[in-house]
Amino acid sequence: MRPVALGLRARITAVFAAGALALSASLAFATYELTRSNLLDERERAAVRAAYLDASFVRTGLGGTDPDIVAALQNLDTGEVRRPLVRRDGQWFARTADNGLTGAIPRALQRLVDDGTPAVQRVPLRASSALVVGVPLPSVGASYYEISPLMELERTLSVLWRALTAVAFVTTVAGAFVGWWASRRVLRPLASVAAAAGTIASGDFTARVARDTDPDLDKLAVSFNRMVDEVSARSEADRRFAADVSHELRSPLQTLSAATTVLARRRESLDDRTAAAVDLLTGEVTRFESLVTDLLELARSDRPAERRPTDVVALSRGLLTSRRLSDRLLEVSGEAQVLDVDPRRFEQILANLVDNATRHGGGLVRVGLRVADDELELEVDDEGAGVPIDEREIIFDRFARGRASSMRGGSEGTGLGLALVGQHVLAHRGTVEVLDRPGGGARFRVVIPGEAP
Repeated sequence: MRPVALGLRARITAVFAAGALALSASLAFATYELTRSNLLDERERAAVRAAYLDASFVRTGLGGTDPDIVAALQNLDTGEVRRPLVRRDGQWFARTADNGLTGAIPRALQRLVDDGTPAVQRVPLRASSALVVGVPLPSVGASYYEISPLMELERTLSVLWRALTAVAFVTTVAGAFVGWWASRRVLRPLASVAAAAGTIASGDFTARVARDTDPDLDKLAVSFNRMVDEVSARSEADRRFAADVSHELRSPLQTLSAATTVLARRRESLDDRTAAAVDLLTGEVTRFESLVTDLLELARSDRPAERRPTDVVALSRGLLTSRRLSDRLLEVSGEAQVLDVDPRRFEQILANLVDNATRHGGGLVRVGLRVADDELELEVDDEGAGVPIDEREIIFDRFARGRASSMRGGSEGTGLGLALVGQHVLAHRGTVEVLDRPGGGARFRVVIPGEAP
């Protein structure tokens, strides 16, 4: 299954959102790391200053001949946060129970302090972390350690991280909104061009794109309007040419038709060879008349649809009756019967599809009509051989030739019937397609919106 491609507006919005996310995330990360580094450095400096001050008091307390190490530790003013320890002769001394404090001090840090080198290290402590400051006391043969938990600092950093994450999220949403707004503003001229193009495709060449104050967009509007003027002029010239040719052909055709009618009445008095030639001539003249009629209709089909409220159900039943077909072939569904369509064009659509099914599709099986307030759906089923998939696009072209057109047209059709269907549907801004009918045959489906977009 092919992935669904994002529209231009969605891509612009996504780019703005991604840019805002990248920028806000980078700023949030940089801000967090800078703040974290500064706070840790400040906390470490404060812990070292406090440890050296406390170590000086402990050194004084251990200066006697029989010092009380625990009493010296208890005399320290370390508050409720810092935890002092003394290591002397391989033994640890604390003013309270150990609670795993000595086990948190790394061996490498102990060796450094024992060798006379002060050291500071961040270590894990229970569910948090702590700073361990080691101060050697060589004059009294001991080492002083002070552990400062970082739980409060970590909570502050956690709150800061959540706040920065929220800011990044809000910035991303704001970036997406700005992208959506900018894309809507930028693509607004394209939307007007698309609307005008759809109107022109339906046959209304009066649609134009409004000029814009932006010079770049104004060039687009001017170029588009100039193109529409040229297309309109060429279309009108083609339409007038087809109409003029068809009109000029009508006079000789009427003469030929009258002559063939006279010959057909005297057919019984003619020999077989001459009678066969008269039949052939009569059939070709009839086909030529249909061709001229279809050409005139095509010349008129380039004009906009003249919509008005139409009882499409009654019109469909009347057409089937005029073709001497049972109205039981008509299946009506939906909650409405009246729709804004061009009645002449709709009747032509249905007539051509019904004639195509009757003459070239093996017979008409069903005419489905679903009418709603917003659209009309017409289905015409036949029981013929169907239409090959690779020819379902060209079947609505004028004078289309191929397996499909040969099967449905043969030598009797003009090759314009389904082309007229396509033109009339396009004038309504609708769609037409060919499907396989369940059980065999072809299904022609026409969808017409209830009002002009």
